[in-house]
Amino acid sequence: MIGIAALLALALQVQTPQVTYAARDSHPAGPIGPGHVPPPTDSSAVAVRATSAPAIDGKDDDAVWRDAPPITAFTEWNPTEGKQPRFRTEAKVAYDAANLYVFVRAFDPHPDSIIKILERRDTFTPSDMIWIFVDSYHDRRTGYEFGVNAAGVKIDQAVYNGGNEDGAWDAVWDAATTIDSLGWTAEFRIPLSQLHYSSDRDHTFGFTIDRDIYRYNERVSWPKFSQAKPDMLSQLGSLSGLDDLEPPRRLEATPYVVTKNASQIANNQYADRSNVTVGGDFKYRVAPNVTVDGTVNPDFGQVEADPAVLNLSAYESFFDERRPFFVAGRGLFRYDVNCNQVNCSSEGLYYSRRIGRTPELAGVYGDTVPQQPTTILGAAKLIGRSSKGFSIGVLDAVTQRATGRGDTTFEPMTNFTVARATQDLRNGRTTIGGIVTAVNRGMDQWASPFLASAAYAGGIDFRHRFLSDRYELSGSLDQSRVQGSRAAIYALQTDAVHYYQRPDAGLPLDSTRTSLGGDAEEFKFDKVSGQHLMFESAYQRRSAGFDVNDVGFLRRADQQSWSTWVGYFDRQRRAFYNRFQWNNNWWQYWNTSGLAQEAAYNTNVQITFKNNWGWHMGGTLGQLGATYDDRGARGGPAVRQDSYIAPWLSINGDDRRAVVPLFNVNYWRGEDGHGNSWNLGPELDYKVLGRFSSAVSFNWSHNTDDAQWYGNFRDSLGVTHYTFAHLNQTTTSATVRLNYTFSPSMSLQVYTQPFVSKGAYAGVRQLSATPRADSYAARYAAYDNASVTSDPGGFNFKQFQSNVVFRWEYKPGSTLFVVWNEGRQGFLSSEGTSDFSGDVRDLMRLHPANTFIVKMSYWFTR
Repeated sequence: MIGIAALLALALQVQTPQVTYAARDSHPAGPIGPGHVPPPTDSSAVAVRATSAPAIDGKDDDAVWRDAPPITAFTEWNPTEGKQPRFRTEAKVAYDAANLYVFVRAFDPHPDSIIKILERRDTFTPSDMIWIFVDSYHDRRTGYEFGVNAAGVKIDQAVYNGGNEDGAWDAVWDAATTIDSLGWTAEFRIPLSQLHYSSDRDHTFGFTIDRDIYRYNERVSWPKFSQAKPDMLSQLGSLSGLDDLEPPRRLEATPYVVTKNASQIANNQYADRSNVTVGGDFKYRVAPNVTVDGTVNPDFGQVEADPAVLNLSAYESFFDERRPFFVAGRGLFRYDVNCNQVNCSSEGLYYSRRIGRTPELAGVYGDTVPQQPTTILGAAKLIGRSSKGFSIGVLDAVTQRATGRGDTTFEPMTNFTVARATQDLRNGRTTIGGIVTAVNRGMDQWASPFLASAAYAGGIDFRHRFLSDRYELSGSLDQSRVQGSRAAIYALQTDAVHYYQRPDAGLPLDSTRTSLGGDAEEFKFDKVSGQHLMFESAYQRRSAGFDVNDVGFLRRADQQSWSTWVGYFDRQRRAFYNRFQWNNNWWQYWNTSGLAQEAAYNTNVQITFKNNWGWHMGGTLGQLGATYDDRGARGGPAVRQDSYIAPWLSINGDDRRAVVPLFNVNYWRGEDGHGNSWNLGPELDYKVLGRFSSAVSFNWSHNTDDAQWYGNFRDSLGVTHYTFAHLNQTTTSATVRLNYTFSPSMSLQVYTQPFVSKGAYAGVRQLSATPRADSYAARYAAYDNASVTSDPGGFNFKQFQSNVVFRWEYKPGSTLFVVWNEGRQGFLSSEGTSDFSGDVRDLMRLHPANTFIVKMSYWFTR
């Protein structure tokens, strides 16, 4: 990776730190000291050079704060844009060669009413807050956010593409707060080593200070923000006077040691296995604006387990990434597919959960023992950005071969590579970019019949704003190619993403192929700014052979769509509400041969009342016209669909209160009246003592599906029968979260979730010779196979997950984790007779899989 970094540094036209910083006498003006700083304006300020570093204690008694001129021109921007603030705010900015300092005085005549809640770092709290926004390249496209609430809880985020936030980014910085008779204060020390900036001697940063007065739901900022504009970073003010900054330190490292005791199954018996491992994360600055982030032998034991789910559809379930190394900076690698304002389904060319996934072939070779994730031997990310708007990101990771009995390969050694580049033009109003992904596996006799040996994908995209940045055109063109054995590529053609074997698809299913390729295109036209009206219209297409699932995420290929969204916004405080939004959506889907798959209209309203309660409701009318499901029969012919209706309602209480209720309900009715579903989700959040918080939620759903796919059966004559059944399914879960925060750097979190989904099948039948008939009954025919129809059975799937995590950041960047995880899981092929409480009792009788982890990391820089 260092060789790649050196080449990219040349491409970015940067120099190594030791030769880029000008000599002090080459700039006779020099830094601006106290007494010489011009006063701030409505959108610009000059930082004063600190002759000695202020103590970060939330007090303004340091010499630099006595001399620095205050920024006072704060303006309310939410809920009423341009209004004079309720309370006065003052801010002062200073710096030295290695740090940026900010002191904010938030005046408040009632200090006892300031809302302050202790929580774990990087947790949003319903509290009074101060935010600092820094665009250190001043490119209006990338930046950083540093926030602290009145209790001293820190939160930080990286910002990309003008306003998209990456909450996984963690910097090492300090903040302190105090509450006194005048209100409250926040004092920041932001090491410049945590930012990226040019190698010039003189610097101007984009800069903004934002204050949240939470009990009034009001936000004020300097300079003024406008909600009608398309992004945030283009509205920052300017902070100049930042001269003679020292070269950032080249290396930051966080080695860690992990001791783990985990349950494992060996010889059909549970046993405990203990081990001690070491690993580490590092950040190496190749050049002032190019860094390499790496991890060696990573351990993610502190990460919360995925929520339980029972998936009866043809499509893969999506789980969000939670591992810190892969979450941080993911915005730079983001390249969406099938994403628009109407529906953004998390599909794209890069899905980091593919790296270190559970071994894919364990089930193929008959091993029913729950598998641990594949070991990641190492991973590294190179990230760089030039002062002229060129950004580059390269990720490379290697996973270890996973084996079972007899040295059978469950997952081959695999190398993953993702490279993403963008170039901003016209001060960020136009962007062109590209991405390349590659997966290469070390194949052998066990892996070759089932997995691709190599998979490649690439794409180019653009975004162009015009007419005073009110409108935007964007689009992309992608290509994919998967290579492997004949058996592996045949399996790929017939899986749920492609279903080449559909008898009415007209697709070229070829058992001799050793590769599969495809393409994807999209084009979008948006109105991205305005006081009230915004819209988007998008066309998207994916060919039948397009596939990116080796390192990306794609639910299905062979589809094209046209969708349009129109939204009306009222962002002014009115007599009854603070915010109002009305959305209207229309979408249509076809496969690439033109067969209609969906046509639907949705409308929904989002209201935040003056008492901070929220009311959100809407509904969808679907299958408006003749549409067909070409995935429901799992490789069989397309089936006519009937119209449906799906209303929903969601209510949330005032999160400023100690007790916050939430409730949502969804209803669906379709299948010519034969199918319906209800989903209820009440929740109660509770906060007390400013440091304890809890959330208890319950989810219940009942699904009556008269056309649930049951199975495909081939008879003695070689004829395939595509069968469906009536399914009566109930799913119940409860989720409990308890959080106790001892201090802003020490917290205890408890998460637990029992989950039970059970159902019974009845009335098994097969597709008739006319699955596209207008009549619902005419699409199905009796299935004469007593071994299937006499007792179709059902299922009872139950799972329990719990996590207890103690976290102590004993010094900035250095953390101790103590983690206990417990999991239980069971499955029966019949519904059973127990209610939810009985199922949970049965679940708790199952043998637990326990994992106990102690992980200590230590951050240092050189």
